[in-house]
Amino acid sequence: MVENLFKMQHYLEMKHKNLKKLGNNIKLRRKALKLSQENLAELINKSRNYIGMVERAEVNISINSLFEIADALKTEAVEFFKFD
Repeated sequence: MVENLFKMQHYLEMKHKNLKKLGNNIKLRRKALKLSQENLAELINKSRNYIGMVERAEVNISINSLFEIADALKTEAVEFFKFD
């Protein structure tokens, strides 16, 4: 049972790390285009707060929202998954 808890904890930590990397890649792309969080939010009909939460990995982004953000940032969604 303890082993399963460690596996679950590891999974959750990796998930959060990957969400942080994803959010950071979105933020880097947004800044490269000189867009504010508010500008991006307006382009995809979401709140500025939501964009901030995505960039800080405070929410699990939906696939639809990810594609909307990619379109607004003039890139492919796969680019956000390129973790160095």
